[in-house]
Amino acid sequence: MTRIVGHVAALTRFPVKSMAGERLSVAEVDWQGIEGDRQYAFVRKANGTRFPWLTAREVPAMVLHQARFADPGVPKTSAVLVQTPDGASISLHDQLLLARLEIAADEAAALIQVARGIYDSMPISIQTTGGHARVETAHGCTLDVRRFRTNIVIESEIEAADWIGQRLKFGNDEDGASVHCADRIPRCMLVTIDPDTGAKDARVLRTIAQTFGNRYGVYAGTARPGLIRIGDAVHLID
Repeated sequence: MTRIVGHVAALTRFPVKSMAGERLSVAEVDWQGIEGDRQYAFVRKANGTRFPWLTAREVPAMVLHQARFADPGVPKTSAVLVQTPDGASISLHDQLLLARLEIAADEAAALIQVARGIYDSMPISIQTTGGHARVETAHGCTLDVRRFRTNIVIESEIEAADWIGQRLKFGNDEDGASVHCADRIPRCMLVTIDPDTGAKDARVLRTIAQTFGNRYGVYAGTARPGLIRIGDAVHLID
């Protein structure tokens, strides 16, 4: 049995880990998640840990760099363009971009590409408008949803955490994707960074930690590859 629990309000993929994402009208979902999501990342050359990534933790201004695929339909082979904070459009492979990040981080870095995506945990992140609104209420003011780098925002008053252990199906039966909701997403200092200025506000993470157990949204994995479109009905499969 299925029932409609909301509609797709926003879709975002992030070609480069920690850079600003690109909004989509249609997302192609395969077994690795949204096609093209987190396909590139900068790594810290001297870091031999399990988390070698150079991210906005080290360089908050990374969120001010807007990455997009030049040919959005074929992200595995497409060039990636980056709009810098000063408005210039350059190649992701531009050595000047790498040099600027290295100076900001004060360490050597390198760019890598992993076609299956470079995720901290699971490949797809989901939040509802109702869940986000509750965070804003607890915080006492509006919060730009971009702070949370969510792939799929669903227009619904239901808490995304209520779907843990269940499947969501998007759109029609012919080509719609479905996902399995797995667990709530732990949050880190990245949510403190303003996506427009790069300024940090520690109060945001404090609200998430103290009121919501340091969790925002849910992780999901692919249950059936397919498409997700803006406006798609979201069906909960009981």
